[in-house]
Amino acid sequence: MKVLHTADIHLKEYEDERWKALQKLIEIGKTGRVELFMISGDLFDRGIDAETLRPKIREVFSNTGSKIVLIPGNHDNESYKSGMYFGGDTIILNDLNQPFEYKDVRIWGLPFEPLEGEKILEKLHSIADDLTPDRKNILLYHGELLDAFFSRRDFGEEGEERYMPAKLSYFKDLNLDYVLAGHFHSQFDTWKLENGGYFVYPGSPVSITKREIGLRKVNIFEVGEPPKEYPLDSFHFEEVVIELDPFMEKNPVEMVREQLEMSHPEASIILTVRGYINSEEIKMSESELVEQIKEIIQKRSVEEHLEFRDMHAILEDDLFKSYVNKLEQAAFTEEKKRELLHITIKAMMETKL
Repeated sequence: MKVLHTADIHLKEYEDERWKALQKLIEIGKTGRVELFMISGDLFDRGIDAETLRPKIREVFSNTGSKIVLIPGNHDNESYKSGMYFGGDTIILNDLNQPFEYKDVRIWGLPFEPLEGEKILEKLHSIADDLTPDRKNILLYHGELLDAFFSRRDFGEEGEERYMPAKLSYFKDLNLDYVLAGHFHSQFDTWKLENGGYFVYPGSPVSITKREIGLRKVNIFEVGEPPKEYPLDSFHFEEVVIELDPFMEKNPVEMVREQLEMSHPEASIILTVRGYINSEEIKMSESELVEQIKEIIQKRSVEEHLEFRDMHAILEDDLFKSYVNKLEQAAFTEEKKRELLHITIKAMMETKL
């Protein structure tokens, strides 16, 4: 039985990048014959977004070929009031003690509440006797795994508040095959539980903030097998950093063009061009280079940070020329010579400020 596990889509508007990411996931589920489509919280960004988008969600979450099982997260914990209809294939788990059973799988939902660790541990152990081995037991959870290496940046714009903090040890004596989690935006991460099961964060399937860099992923696996990351062609931010070297032969404009051509077509680029140029060698000033870079990036979604400087005057400095000659005669490796040369360039450029 194939499972697709995602979280933290944070839907806000119909047909925006986040909505398109959800549609892609639904299509992946259909073509991949996914039977269980799991959303571990924060499908919506706010309660008002859930109400506005619910008519469209009903269409998307009907006739998918999958059972769509979801739990409330900290952003949308008020969005699933009793009796609200979200589509023919949708099962909402609002109560930990009321699991959803499908074939030989039992799915439990631990929806978001403002609880601390000990109370979460108590809740989990309240179902210990019901986690019988006649089924594969899956828990959907939305919160922070304290064993994970993270910073506040990994959770989007959440501030300093803690959200359902748990430890891997909380699951130690529970017969859980998978803990499918949400709330951790940045990347796909998985841990092995002591009982042999798995704890998984899939990361957000679309970049919610500029902090979520790189291809987004989703967790797709066969029940009984390890979690497996699946890269998505969805909107994301991509960092492109170009270091300019005044001694290089390659044209800086071509370097920028080549890097952008290699970037993912769905990516919004955060472009940084830094270092030093020799305006005499490349036959263009700082301003002319800026103009050419801006012309290249105008057809893409690019946030540019142009931090390079012209060091032609330094190259013509007699003291610098003397230093370069001595450095060439020194018994250093080429890598060390280049390192010393760049340190000197930076120091001399600073004195020109």
